[in-house]
Amino acid sequence: MQPDEVKRLLEARIESCEFEVQGEGCNFQVTAIGDVFEGMTPVKRQQLIYAALSEEIASGALHAISIRTMTPAQRAAASPDSDRA
Repeated sequence: MQPDEVKRLLEARIESCEFEVQGEGCNFQVTAIGDVFEGMTPVKRQQLIYAALSEEIASGALHAISIRTMTPAQRAAASPDSDRA
C-alpha cells in the first residue's frame, strides 16, 4: 500500500479528522488530528484508528502502524508558533 491509499481509507471511515500518513509497503506512521478525539483516552483514540483499518490489518496489507492522535487544540498548543503573539 501507499501512504495516500491509507490516508484515503482513514478519511472515508473517520469523519471530521485530518490525517498525515508516512511510510511504505505495510509499515506506516499515522498522525490524526480531529475534534473526534476530545475526551477520549489515548487507548480509545488508537482503537478508533485500528478499527478503521481492521480489514487491511487482517489481510496483511498493513502490518505495522504507529499512531499519534490529537485534537486541534492539542496541535495548536504543540505548535512552535503557539507562544508567539
